[in-house]
Amino acid sequence: MTAAAHLAPGLGSTAPSPFAIRGVIEGYYGLPWSHEQRLGLISFLAERGMNTFVYSPKDDPLVRHEWRSPYVGAELSRLAELIAHCAANGMTFMYCLSPGLTIKYSSGTDLEMLLAKFTAVRELGVTSLGLLLDDIPARLQHPQDKAAFTDIVEAHQSLISAVFSELDSASHLTVCPTQYWGYGDEDYISRLGRGLDPRIDLFWTGRAICSPTLDLADAALFARSTGRPATYWDNYPVNDVAMGHELHIGPYQGRDPQLFRFSTGIIANGMELFESSKIPFATIAAYLRDPEGYDAESSWNQALLDVVGPANIEDFRLFADTVRFSCLSADDAPDLAQALEHFTFELEYGDRARAASELSQRAESMVNAAHRLLSGPVSNPALIAEVRPWLESFLLGSEALVEVARLAAADRLEADGAFLLRPFLEGLRSAHRRVFGDLLDMTLAELVAAGAPPPAPSVTALTTAKD
Repeated sequence: MTAAAHLAPGLGSTAPSPFAIRGVIEGYYGLPWSHEQRLGLISFLAERGMNTFVYSPKDDPLVRHEWRSPYVGAELSRLAELIAHCAANGMTFMYCLSPGLTIKYSSGTDLEMLLAKFTAVRELGVTSLGLLLDDIPARLQHPQDKAAFTDIVEAHQSLISAVFSELDSASHLTVCPTQYWGYGDEDYISRLGRGLDPRIDLFWTGRAICSPTLDLADAALFARSTGRPATYWDNYPVNDVAMGHELHIGPYQGRDPQLFRFSTGIIANGMELFESSKIPFATIAAYLRDPEGYDAESSWNQALLDVVGPANIEDFRLFADTVRFSCLSADDAPDLAQALEHFTFELEYGDRARAASELSQRAESMVNAAHRLLSGPVSNPALIAEVRPWLESFLLGSEALVEVARLAAADRLEADGAFLLRPFLEGLRSAHRRVFGDLLDMTLAELVAAGAPPPAPSVTALTTAKD
């Protein structure tokens, strides 16, 4: 089935995508999505031309810590329903196992249990399998493995080849290597790739775990070094582990428009925040449908409209512009940054009253938008519930800007700024949600410092001055 068969009206080009693989992986650390959310997401992705859903929640014990345990009862029924729903929507369901934390590579019993788990899901209709060896020790641990293999590369080649040899011609295997990011010509990944059947795909995240760019030259190097094009596991919009204070809902960008020439496709890793993830997922789908014609901003505006709903789009757009920061974007709040640059310049060299009035109008509109989103009614309450902590910081920061404008209009920034603005600054810092990025923090900190009384001289300084 072509990509065009999946497209909802008005979602873009009807030409087939040049990427063979276009999808999403549930591969983050954190609370897995619910069964109902997965079913809804599969439909959402299929409507936008995606063709693959990869099942591998890091905190689902049956795919990682308890990978040997079989699916039974309700767990088996839910898995079967997901597989059937993918098939009904023209989507490939890729099932992944992550045995690397506990497997003994030299153990025939472990290999049999791994194959038995894969066989069980194949009997449900799965033809696409993933063997994930990421986030595990990079050296052999068990004495038996050290005796059987020279190093981890040889052990991984043995395991992967043994699994692949047991698959029929209708099944496909994709592997996530232990070294899954870098330039693409490092010793581990090069040796691993050269020792594997070229029909086995390899996941790769790019230059970094969360790569700002995916470049054609890097993809070509990976292909030359490993003997196959990369299947990109793109760690966007994921915000797990140390990124939990960030909200990754900005547009997809930084991906070469001709990346398909040395790549099978892209699988995007989502956030635990399910509704929020759908915004960047929609832009990723737009890129994958037509990478050479992709426009990040117009795609993002459409994605916001689709997920937020027309009734709340203007309010949410004001908020969304203040949480653009991610590995893909260093811009924290570009619209507000421009407004604050203008305000600061006018305050110093131009019309102070007009500068204060313009900032006040912008800040008041942000405050009102935050109140409407937080108090409802809203078209997508699940989305608002997810982003509420960031919305509350957005409201606090907007109220801080109202106060800055008021003090500027009264010519009291230096006189009262330290006292009146400090609570806003401390509140934003204690909330620990990346909204406005460094932009508002630096602005408030400078105003507080400018209005703070000079520190009292020390006893030493007084004695020195007297002498």
